[in-house]
Amino acid sequence: MKAVEFKSTVTPGGQIAVPPEVARQIPEGEQLQVVILWEISNLDAAWRAAGRQRFEAAYAPEDSVYEQLIDDAPAR
Repeated sequence: MKAVEFKSTVTPGGQIAVPPEVARQIPEGEQLQVVILWEISNLDAAWRAAGRQRFEAAYAPEDSVYEQLIDDAPAR
């Protein structure tokens, strides 16, 4: 399988333009596998930060005893 990478945008009609130099590399009628990647918006980052804060708020200093048990070498 051969891969090419390029940047594009989605049109209001939902189409993605393939640059002509990339299109020339693909044989006509060839079946394609498409993977689409895009940047995470700031809103997603804000949700993740809020979730992490809620998760960490449930952590109590007394819970550190478990970390000590994990970090201590087993006595044999």
